[in-house]
Amino acid sequence: MGRIAKSLLSGTALLAVVAPPARAADLPVKQAVPIEYVRVCTAYGAGFFYIPGTDTCLRVSGRARFEAGYIPVQNRNNSGGDLSQYRGLMRMNFDARTQTGYGSLRAFLRVEAASRTGVFMASGTQQRIGNAFPAVGQDQLGRVQNFIVTDKAFVQFAGLTAGRASSFFDFYAHDYELIGSTAGSDVPSTNLLAFTKTFGEGWSATLSMEDPNFRKNPFYAASFSAPATGPGQSGVNNVFNTAPSPVILGTNADGTANTVVFVDTVQRSRMPDFVGALRYDAPWGSAQLSAAVKDVNIGGFIANSAVSTLTPVAGAAGPVGPGTAAALLAARNLRSGAQTEYGWAVQGGLKLNMPWIAPGDGLYLQGAYGEGALIYTGFSIFTGTYASQLTPVQGAPFAHVLADAVVNPLTGRIDLSKSFTATASFLHYWTPEWRSAFFGSYGEVSFPRGTREAFSLVNNLVGTSAPPTGAGFAVSPILRDNYQIIAGTSLIWSPVKDLDIGIEGTYIGTGPLSGRITDSTRPVTVNGLPAFTEKRYDTTQIRMRVQRDF
Repeated sequence: MGRIAKSLLSGTALLAVVAPPARAADLPVKQAVPIEYVRVCTAYGAGFFYIPGTDTCLRVSGRARFEAGYIPVQNRNNSGGDLSQYRGLMRMNFDARTQTGYGSLRAFLRVEAASRTGVFMASGTQQRIGNAFPAVGQDQLGRVQNFIVTDKAFVQFAGLTAGRASSFFDFYAHDYELIGSTAGSDVPSTNLLAFTKTFGEGWSATLSMEDPNFRKNPFYAASFSAPATGPGQSGVNNVFNTAPSPVILGTNADGTANTVVFVDTVQRSRMPDFVGALRYDAPWGSAQLSAAVKDVNIGGFIANSAVSTLTPVAGAAGPVGPGTAAALLAARNLRSGAQTEYGWAVQGGLKLNMPWIAPGDGLYLQGAYGEGALIYTGFSIFTGTYASQLTPVQGAPFAHVLADAVVNPLTGRIDLSKSFTATASFLHYWTPEWRSAFFGSYGEVSFPRGTREAFSLVNNLVGTSAPPTGAGFAVSPILRDNYQIIAGTSLIWSPVKDLDIGIEGTYIGTGPLSGRITDSTRPVTVNGLPAFTEKRYDTTQIRMRVQRDF
């Protein structure tokens, strides 16, 4: 066996030596996969690269921000009493562009998320519009808030813009500010469908159909004294699903109401807002004229909501039967409570580049006027939107009335508010690393004459405390015309590119346009009249920021 094994091994070795070698073509070979290298795309500016395997260019960018702020509260007995505020924010941007025979096809996405604390940084405005959600702990409710929101998601193609984007009505939009305090239209994003026509030589025009829900400020209504499930209320949480406002059906000899019915003032999403803008861009700056029209609407009369002092129940106003209420409505020629009026706004803006002062310097000037369009004029930008009345800051002695409209209790018709704002903002570079902004605005909101007096006639039925005449009515908070002054400045250091470290201080002054108003923080009365009244309320806010963009 040993000899046989040796013979076989020797034969195998011999065959290996004398056999011709196999050629490469005779053996199976696995082809290498071509490597797709990321290529720089220069067609759309810095930062773009080709998505491997496509002709689409993509730019990924983002932001990280820390903010801290402080607002003094003069009223130490205020139930809030918070002074400090904080925010940590992240932003991610994705900008995808493809060149086509119709021009550039673009899709832009932006996602923001943040943790915010403090009564001012934890925005009630964003919570009311559904962009944020609150903490519910005993010490955190109203003070801690988080959000994650699709801030931008739109497509642009051949002049078309479709998706979630900034309103084409806006112009300045707080470009130079940290806090964003000055009055003026600045809706970060809305859902829209728009077409822009470029005429050349810097001129362009846009027509835009925009989501109305982001531009509706509620109707004003006097306070309503009712059980937890009274007209317009739902369940033990007292959630208003109809926002009742009174319409007078009968009066006493002195003109005060003895019978009222309530109308549902929740605004429906019946039609889009329509926005038009004419813009000019040149090396010296930009100019824009924009206009908007919107519907202002209410629902019908709330079923079984009529009450009267003529049929008292346990000393309070009692219910009125449907037949009696219908007859009283018919006598006043009020067939249905459902109505629609049309609000509108116009705005003019100018931006001047001022490199002759220092490179990067610029000046914005902007003014707006509107009827039934408070968010378009931006009067409520600092105080807060999506509420009919709010105090400008916690601890303030009175509230601003911020309603788009009001149902006049005497006529039963919609009365639109009027508002205007004027804003100026100047940015100056002291050195390439140091810059400051100086900004200010003034705004007013007013209501038709007689409407305020009409609301005082229903005080015994809807819970207001002011009589229809005399000193009590003169200082009452019912539907007061208001003004607001904002002024501020900042100092920002950018030691390296895309890094900002800055601080900003803001002054806020508010008050009624005429007369005085009851100080709600000192509810003391003498002979039934308020002992303390205010003509004006002044406060300040300081905020610092550290921000890195990439």
